[in-house]
Amino acid sequence: MDPIIIAIIVLGVTALIFAAIIFGVEKQFKVIEDPRIDEVSEALPGANCGGCGFAGCRAYAEAIVKNESLEGMFCPVGGNDLNADIAAIMGLEAEEKAPQVAVVRCNGSLKNSPQKFNYEGAQSCAFASNLSAGPGGCPNGCLGLGDCVESCDFDAMYMDKETGLPVIIEENCVACGACVKSCPRSIIELRNQGKKSRRIYVSCVNTEKGAVAKKNCEVACIGCGKCVKACTFDAIVLENKVAYIDFEKCRLCRKCQPECPTGAITELNFPPRKVKAEVTEENKEV
Repeated sequence: MDPIIIAIIVLGVTALIFAAIIFGVEKQFKVIEDPRIDEVSEALPGANCGGCGFAGCRAYAEAIVKNESLEGMFCPVGGNDLNADIAAIMGLEAEEKAPQVAVVRCNGSLKNSPQKFNYEGAQSCAFASNLSAGPGGCPNGCLGLGDCVESCDFDAMYMDKETGLPVIIEENCVACGACVKSCPRSIIELRNQGKKSRRIYVSCVNTEKGAVAKKNCEVACIGCGKCVKACTFDAIVLENKVAYIDFEKCRLCRKCQPECPTGAITELNFPPRKVKAEVTEENKEV
């Protein structure tokens, strides 16, 4: 027989044997994927922002189907409406979650915390935080180099050139938490959006002693505790020389803000306070 024909036959038989082996292995180890994964994945926004705590939307969908539960699972981009849609796909009940938004807990602007030197290193907060306390002297405050803005995929932040601080565009913020993770000073926090978008929080994370903190920033929290005493809902704690308002306990009564001697407490979207009329001898009723 012709050697070429023999070679072709041998190669053909070898190929058939390998094909049979591959087919058998594929059958033996085939993983049948739950079709609900595709349904949930298609319902998700596809932002792959990591706000849910998973590497991407597909991984999030797989986790939901695998766990057969929505407990502790939430897509901040889609919010409660999306959570309800996913619950319908899974045959589960969706739990409502209060909408959240990012807030910048530092008010050490160029005016409140004047620069003591010019930083000329790499324009990255992550890099600069390892070198110095910051141009204003605060070891905990905003460095103003915009890592948080770079991390945001939703155009919900920008750097204010006048103040040197990042600004949150509330209507664009989806509370994905990317900016929170990117800040080496941990000055950005996700807080409940609040009724009528009203929020109260301490715009300072400086843990230095009062006099030192005030020297570096005019509006620094000095740890005096007056706000703690003013709060009747136990919503304010004083730890490491700095006050913190628990947004879960806060009832937005606004009693704490006037008590702060440095103006470290920020109120957002509240109506102007009513100015009490000064009582004099002339306007007293007889």
